[in-house]
Amino acid sequence: MIPVFDGHNDFLQRMVAAGPDRDRLWLQGDGTGHLDLPRMKAGGFAGGFFAIWTPSPPGPDDALAAMLKKDPPFALDLPPEIPAAQALPHAIAQAGQLMAMARTGTLDICRTAAELRASIEAGRIAAILHIEGAEPIPDLDALHVWHAMGLRSLGPVWSRPTRYGHGVPFAFPASPDTGPGLTEAGKELVGECNRLRIMLDLSHLNEKGFDDVARLSDAPLVASHSCAHAVAPSSRNLTDRQLAVIAESGGLVGLNYAVGFLHPEGRREPMHGFEIMLRHLDHLLAHLGEDGVALGSDFDGADMPVDLADAGALQALVQAMLAHGYGRELVEKIAWKNWLGVLQRTWGA
Repeated sequence: MIPVFDGHNDFLQRMVAAGPDRDRLWLQGDGTGHLDLPRMKAGGFAGGFFAIWTPSPPGPDDALAAMLKKDPPFALDLPPEIPAAQALPHAIAQAGQLMAMARTGTLDICRTAAELRASIEAGRIAAILHIEGAEPIPDLDALHVWHAMGLRSLGPVWSRPTRYGHGVPFAFPASPDTGPGLTEAGKELVGECNRLRIMLDLSHLNEKGFDDVARLSDAPLVASHSCAHAVAPSSRNLTDRQLAVIAESGGLVGLNYAVGFLHPEGRREPMHGFEIMLRHLDHLLAHLGEDGVALGSDFDGADMPVDLADAGALQALVQAMLAHGYGRELVEKIAWKNWLGVLQRTWGA
């Protein structure tokens, strides 16, 4: 079994929703969703980025609900920025769930590359605390608080605008060039994340914001869960120009498994087999090289391909890569080694 290190999941929301049944959900599973400890172990899931994300308030024009009902083409407006006072309770609750998982002795919240390796070698889940959308971080003092709590990866936006920048809307077909770049606060955030060695995640950020991070950051550029725009022209996917910028920085892209971002026509119909995923991987490898491609599932946050229905099926993807002609050394890089390499280069330890 080849271990898999994952660039993005949304499991913590399910933990919050489980309430008093959270330990049972984590340790035994409940037959729903994509992740739990038994399925991770069955699929070789060695660790990954556990995302803290603030949902938009429900409303009649809920963008995600509308997106799931629409066939392409579509272009959906997103809700406005969520104030920090509303986002913070959601974020603290999700951080608390990750810490509760660690208290079971089955998972480690890792702050260094050395801790990641030690956790994987010990057979525990190696978790990185990630915030997707910086609404719970109203200023740089708060960033330092989150860093002290274990934050080691940050996406300035989740598609909605924040005080730091602008995300891409859900649109197909569409370019990621959809609005202005980083705000002045966003530019300061980049510098402080560099000083604290917090990885900056470019997934969801629009093209001008991407370019601002590329210009300002001294760290490798990373998109934790994105696909190739040349294969599927979603606004969420990365253009060849963006891939070239990431490659020049020594960065990395984690392939998103979400059907709507993989499908060349943007459809969310059931996807069988691995041919389209391999088409994206081939394209990413051609533009990023063997050290610049990894995996970023979006488990528990999106619709998955039929043959990759949950973490228990990860070795089917591994076998598909081997059968496609990727040698074992390359598959190991994509599956886990490239993530550890880019984090070593970013964190410095």
